[in-house]
Amino acid sequence: MKIKANNIKEYLQNIPEERKEVFDKLMKTVRENIPKGFSEELSYGIPAWVVPHSLYPKGYHCSPELPLPFVSVASQKNFIALYHMGIYATPDLLNWFIKEYPKHSKRKLDMGKSCIRFKKMDDIPFELIGDLMKKMNPKEWMEKYESAFVRK
Repeated sequence: MKIKANNIKEYLQNIPEERKEVFDKLMKTVRENIPKGFSEELSYGIPAWVVPHSLYPKGYHCSPELPLPFVSVASQKNFIALYHMGIYATPDLLNWFIKEYPKHSKRKLDMGKSCIRFKKMDDIPFELIGDLMKKMNPKEWMEKYESAFVRK
């Protein structure tokens, strides 16, 4: 399911009705817990928090004209997704999340490299997601990104 939108407000207006409340709560959880310095914008067609060019002028190595991505959320066809690049690049953070997840959800963790998929809207671990957001600030993410993805 691709939601066509020119900005975050449009994206949120076009979320399927049965997902709006949960998606709004997910957005609120990220907004209230992500460290200062990340910028909220529509990136790759979905709501995202990025390191702006003013803090990281090099931009994203795949597309330098874009700011450095960090976290995104999306309403996909069969699930709601949380994309967290810090988990992808930081084994300790990934291991912490995997260990904590069962304490917050009855469901089995459904995860890719940076994608956490929530198929059951009634069991999204919002408190854990809030804690995850607090674990890395823009400076830490830029350093991790440089060491993990940028060729010297």
